[in-house]
Amino acid sequence: MDRLFFALGALLAGLGVAAGAFGAHGLRDRLSAEMLAIFETGVRYHLIHALALLVTAWATTRWEGGLIAVAGWLFVVGIVVFSGSLYLLSLTETRWLGAITPIGGVALVVGWGLLAWAALRG
Repeated sequence: MDRLFFALGALLAGLGVAAGAFGAHGLRDRLSAEMLAIFETGVRYHLIHALALLVTAWATTRWEGGLIAVAGWLFVVGIVVFSGSLYLLSLTETRWLGAITPIGGVALVVGWGLLAWAALRG
């Protein structure tokens, strides 16, 4: 599990950097300031939680238990749903996508909580 989460974290971090560069260079003149800010929020959370997956990979080598694996998968789901919905919202201006974003946010928060719980139990 440690290699899987590390690889996912590294891949998602690379995609996050690419998304940030795309936003800064490819979208600056194409999106409104509001939509660009939404895109940048998606990138920020994407990158932070890609790093969280690297931490999760390390944690799997330190403590046993399924909580860490669940936390890692919640980070993956959170990146896809939270950041993905913000990317789509900013690119398409389809406002209802904003209703999906909190689901991804909850996944991220619960992931951090489970990671903390696993550490305390470890």
